Amino acid sequence: MKNDLLTIGPVTIHGYGLMIGIGVIAAYLTAEYRAKKLKLDPDQVFSLVIWCLIFGGLGSKLLFCLTTLDQILADPSFLLHSLANGWVVYGGLIGGVLGGFLFCRHKKINFLSYFDLALPSVALAQGFGRIGCFLAGCCYGLPTDSPIGITFTSSAYAPNGVSLIPTQLISSGLDFLHFFVLLFIAKRKKAEGQVGGFYLIFYSVGRFILEYFRGDMARGSVGELSTSQFIAVFTLLAGIVIVLGSRYMASRGVNAFLTGPDGTAFWPNAADDTGEESVPDGNAPDAREGAPDADVPEGVGYGDSAEKEEEK
Repeated sequence: MKNDLLTIGPVTIHGYGLMIGIGVIAAYLTAEYRAKKLKLDPDQVFSLVIWCLIFGGLGSKLLFCLTTLDQILADPSFLLHSLANGWVVYGGLIGGVLGGFLFCRHKKINFLSYFDLALPSVALAQGFGRIGCFLAGCCYGLPTDSPIGITFTSSAYAPNGVSLIPTQLISSGLDFLHFFVLLFIAKRKKAEGQVGGFYLIFYSVGRFILEYFRGDMARGSVGELSTSQFIAVFTLLAGIVIVLGSRYMASRGVNAFLTGPDGTAFWPNAADDTGEESVPDGNAPDAREGAPDADVPEGVGYGDSAEKEEEK
């Protein structure tokens, strides 16, 4: 539980920043590897990560400002003093998804395919990030007499000398478990968007429950709920809508909502008014990884992903 891990001359390596960096790199490498397996364009992944980081950072800082608005209005210098440490995960998540959506619209590629690609990596990055929270002492839990309690001695955030529930480590463990569960779902999904939808469901439920064990509740509230719990209600509903919507699409023979090279959307396997399937050239249902001599356009994802083929 020491944030300053190593000092070399004027340079100090902080545990929180190190874990965030490891998380981002691990997330990027994982997404790039999976993109190749899924026949998505790996060259788009780096740019997608940059867009998500920028919008995620802005969203995280914006939500922090909203939850501490009273303090900022009372003392504007508080905002300057919190530039380096004032971040809110949900703001980063919402901002990152918005950045990813805008990037896909700009590049005219299928958002849901890259949504499913990115969200397991997000869970992985969060797992490392929460270890950073533990090292720094932020996001700490309630006081406890339980044997699992941990005591900080030199934290700038957590109360020192008090046994606390290690909510950071619990959250980290759940995030890593979340990552592997999403990979499992990705191999068996029936339509695009299901992986991302399940991410929203799992994270929302886990975060809502863990908030009851957090001790740093000076982060804003809405009625009886913390700000994070209030947001979790809506992200949970969004996840349910995405999962059920994608299942409905699959039941109608729609494996993915695709965006063509010209940016127009079309439905594969969906019958047109004449009763015949209407599928643009080069995007036939067999044009996916594992199909013989399939020629899949870059940036196009399918519900029956390449990860299924790897499993066989």
